[in-house]
Amino acid sequence: MNTFDYDFDDRPRPARKASNMIWNVLTVLILVSVVCLAGGFLAIFLNPYSGLNPFPPAAPLAGLEMPSTTPTPRSGLPPTWTPGPTLEPTATFTPRPTATPPPTETPFSLVTPGADTPTAEIAIATLKATAGGKAFVLQSGNPLAIANIYHPDLACNWMGVGGQVFDLKGSVVLGQQIQLGGVLAGTPIPAGYPTLTGVLPYAPGYYEFTLGSRPSASNGKLWVQLVDQAGLLMSDKVFFDTYDDCQKNLIIINFKQVR
Repeated sequence: MNTFDYDFDDRPRPARKASNMIWNVLTVLILVSVVCLAGGFLAIFLNPYSGLNPFPPAAPLAGLEMPSTTPTPRSGLPPTWTPGPTLEPTATFTPRPTATPPPTETPFSLVTPGADTPTAEIAIATLKATAGGKAFVLQSGNPLAIANIYHPDLACNWMGVGGQVFDLKGSVVLGQQIQLGGVLAGTPIPAGYPTLTGVLPYAPGYYEFTLGSRPSASNGKLWVQLVDQAGLLMSDKVFFDTYDDCQKNLIIINFKQVR
């Protein structure tokens, strides 16, 4: 009788390895998904405005911008403009309680004294240039016509008026409202185009109005005046001349506080 050796090991092939591989892959995918999800939450936490955030917060309001201080002439100006009368308060003099005499205001006159100019006319013009009850007066030596020093790129292709306002201590005043009016080249400029001191970088507390794109001559037909936020007058109107001269296309008018 022949003896045959039979292998009765009928165990199935190890199919568990394939099954284990699938579960391992799924586990890795889940871990990767968890890491990506955590990273997304972290990115949204650090930057709520990220594109990953489906519900970003409202954008912050933009900061306010100061409007340009260069006046833009309006169209449709009235055919004529007549400046209203300027009240001339009676000048009063209060002596100081010390032996030192008080400083006197250097008179400014738009009338050039000459041989044919009556003394009374000079006195009236000088009185009109003083404050007489207003808080600010014209600084001595003003108006002053100089070349365009603040706009070298424009040179002679510009004409304007500007200056500064000083308080009782001699410091520049910031935020003081000043307005322009009068007639230039036959075109009325009604009052109501105010600007503020200190919004331009050319000088501390500097204000400026652009009058034109080239120098032109006028004789006491333009004026500037200080007003407060309520429109109350802080100074008298200061009338000034302009010149058809590239060396005099910037008119400097400074004010100083006296009370």
